[in-house]
Amino acid sequence: MTLPLLLTLLPIVVILVMLLVFRKAADVSGIIGWLAISVVAWLGFQTAPEVILRSTAAGFIRSFSVSLIVATSLLQMALMEKTGALRRITIFIRTIASDNRAVQIMMINIGFGTLMVAVGATPVSILPPILLAMGYSTYVAIALPAIGYDSLCTYALLGAPIVVFVDIANSFLGKGNEIALHQAGMVFYMFLPVVSTMIGFCMLWIVGKWQAIRDGWLPCLLTGAVIGVVARFTNQYDNLVVLTGVLCGIAVIAAMAAYLVVTGGKVIDRSLLSAEEREFAAAMPLWRAFMPWTLLVILILVLNVPQDLFSWLYRTMKLPIAGLTADGKPLDTRALWQAYTWILVSTILAVPFLKPTGEQLRETVRTWVRRAPRPVFAAAVFFAIGEIMNMAGYDMAAGRFVVPSMVTVLADSSAQAFQGMYGEVVAFIGLFGGFITGSEASTIAMFAKYTMTTAKNLDMPLSGLIIVTAGLAFGGGLASVISPAKLQNAAAAIDRIGEEGKVIRIAFVFALLLTLVTSLFVVVLLTVNGMGRVS
Repeated sequence: MTLPLLLTLLPIVVILVMLLVFRKAADVSGIIGWLAISVVAWLGFQTAPEVILRSTAAGFIRSFSVSLIVATSLLQMALMEKTGALRRITIFIRTIASDNRAVQIMMINIGFGTLMVAVGATPVSILPPILLAMGYSTYVAIALPAIGYDSLCTYALLGAPIVVFVDIANSFLGKGNEIALHQAGMVFYMFLPVVSTMIGFCMLWIVGKWQAIRDGWLPCLLTGAVIGVVARFTNQYDNLVVLTGVLCGIAVIAAMAAYLVVTGGKVIDRSLLSAEEREFAAAMPLWRAFMPWTLLVILILVLNVPQDLFSWLYRTMKLPIAGLTADGKPLDTRALWQAYTWILVSTILAVPFLKPTGEQLRETVRTWVRRAPRPVFAAAVFFAIGEIMNMAGYDMAAGRFVVPSMVTVLADSSAQAFQGMYGEVVAFIGLFGGFITGSEASTIAMFAKYTMTTAKNLDMPLSGLIIVTAGLAFGGGLASVISPAKLQNAAAAIDRIGEEGKVIRIAFVFALLLTLVTSLFVVVLLTVNGMGRVS
């Protein structure tokens, strides 16, 4: 087992070296990792080139729930940027909670940050200039947007990561044993109030250490509680799971506004704006600037809230692609239900409201063509790597695995090495996965089947499989705060490239602390569910 394990780990080490030693971007590191894993699968696991190519194509298609959302959301953001809608929203956010820093931090970085990432926007690009203009230091302006939305990464991009998890879990569990979105959601949501509250305290520490925590503990606890209540409600229903991020973001904003009203603080302070900003705001009503997101939320509500329509789109209209995978299993696309379809539709419907000129439309397309390919490919390539790991050792002629797959080798070794302590380490595996892949969804695509196989080897029931994989996913989401690409993006947004190096040192400490809390919570959930230390 030693040689197969070393061969399995080799491509992962290659990706890590590309990221840390050669400082290559995620897409470049991903393609090198794909080449490495393809060679290892071919030479070390008796995998035919056809299986590798079919698995690569299948991985790219499985990635659509993430990669195409990235593509369509970047198009929407480009249109909002070129028409001035994004600037109008930025001006509005600047006026919020000017006399209460703690509320301002929760409202902007958790509330608006979560709402933005839920509909496909990028907080690390949008929020740093706003925070800098509000008087926060460069260090704080880079750090807060990178950490604020991390607890709800599972529900980013209209729930893409949890949709990916359910698809992978159902492929692993087999026909007749599938789980529904709400079954996964009712486990995942339990992490949210704990991790969200901890993230709130971390942000307060970054801004003003213990004094800020003393001043802001109540808004922080209130934020975590609101997220917990809303997430518990949405995750009870299949048709509302994907709206968790949107509704939690809105709820936090509303709760913080209510807190300000009750305590006598100002919710909006337009005196902070310059004359030019007030003139720009008057020229573009706020409702018009928000129209692409408003239309998107309305469309998602219309498609998901009526149970019959949701059931038809999600369960009946699977629109599978058959004959592509090595093992013959169809790939359900659910293209009419997936968020990327409706992000594109909402973008098109918003055009009459935003009233772009011909030049603005052309500039939108040029900007999108320049920005989209690399992050879209980076999102997709790790799905391909994960699919090859899953199918390495499969023989199409025999219709079975002739040698254990990479996932099986890794899971067997993990079960033997960690045994009853797997719950304690799984979130750190997720943190590592999130660091090398750059997103929670890609972490799930690459490591979820391995995690579930390990849990099965440890004789965990279905609830245990979901709990440990949720721990993996949250670890992957927490990696956002130590992602060099995201921190550099935040620094670039305020023309402070190089400053991210100062942030990543303290961010690394917070990432480890938050992952430790997540790991302990995994252990608590396993113990409560009667698993404890499974050997």
